[in-house]
Amino acid sequence: MREEIQFSIFLVNKPGVLASITTALARARIDLVALTLVDSVEHGVMRIVTDNPQATREVLSHTQDRWTESPVLMMELANRPGAFAKVAQKLADAHVNIGYAYCTGGAAGGKTTAVFKVADLKKAKKLLAPQTGKKKKKKTGAPVRKSPGRRGRK
Repeated sequence: MREEIQFSIFLVNKPGVLASITTALARARIDLVALTLVDSVEHGVMRIVTDNPQATREVLSHTQDRWTESPVLMMELANRPGAFAKVAQKLADAHVNIGYAYCTGGAAGGKTTAVFKVADLKKAKKLLAPQTGKKKKKKTGAPVRKSPGRRGRK
């Protein structure tokens, strides 16, 4: 899991606009790590995560007049039923609201990347961070003691 910068780009809903932006990013050799596009009658919103946020800012500052950036969480998930649901449930159980989320395409049996826009980024990062270290074993029952007469004898 990692925190990344997501760019939300507001697009006029007409032919060629999406191609123009993605071509400008490609010419700058910026790789699209994740992408989603939502449309309405008047405009669309393209959300992207790239491999180079600084270069993306430079391209957008020359090609677009309406865009924002925000932090998101990205997690690699197994590409199988229930993987996304498990993360969503873990966040729900901790009362962390997911504003929206989307996944990248994944190969069958492989991995997919999920992008989460959450209300409490710090809490979500702590909750979803891989657990390190060993868990202490719980004691089950009373300790076993040797009788006083048998201590020290072989």
